[in-house]
Amino acid sequence: MEKLQSSLQNMMLSLVIICIVAAGALAGVYTLTKATIDAQEKAKQQAAIMAVLPEGCTVAKPEEADGLTTYKAYQGEEWVATAVETSEVGFDGPQVIMVGFDRKGTVINYEILKQTETPGLGAHITHWFKNADKPAQNIIGRKAGALRVNKDGGDIDAITAATISSRAFLKAINKAYAAIAEEEIDATTSASQQQPKEEMEAKDE
Repeated sequence: MEKLQSSLQNMMLSLVIICIVAAGALAGVYTLTKATIDAQEKAKQQAAIMAVLPEGCTVAKPEEADGLTTYKAYQGEEWVATAVETSEVGFDGPQVIMVGFDRKGTVINYEILKQTETPGLGAHITHWFKNADKPAQNIIGRKAGALRVNKDGGDIDAITAATISSRAFLKAINKAYAAIAEEEIDATTSASQQQPKEEMEAKDE
């Protein structure tokens, strides 16, 4: 009996040691890779900002509006557009989107930063809603704020067999527009809206 107890204790001790070593190894790998992952995500974010704003702009430091991060774009001293990072929970998880608006609230472009929707279905949000050949799928050049799929009384075709993902995407776009709606169309570039030149970052940096 004593030998059996001794063997059991040794097995438990071995398991504990293995778990500690494994946890330490995982922590070490996470620490080594975190900086690289963060840098990749930052680069992807910056590329998305440039993709949804007009060319030749300078982009000011990020601001907060209704809980969303916004990036104002200027041509010279004139504010011409804003990029907004927005998100919404879709069918299989969160959708994180960068969308650009001109001063009238018209969608310039959008880029998907993160999504876990079903491949071949909801994952089509990456391109479905900017199909220039199919106006009913295209939100580029349209005023945001009340974008809805056909099933909800709107005039936008949902992704085939992925209505929930489509609703979430359009809700995120509308939410982004709402965050900057007060600055649209007839807003003038006042001193409070402008960023000091030293705080601006060149768009091509």
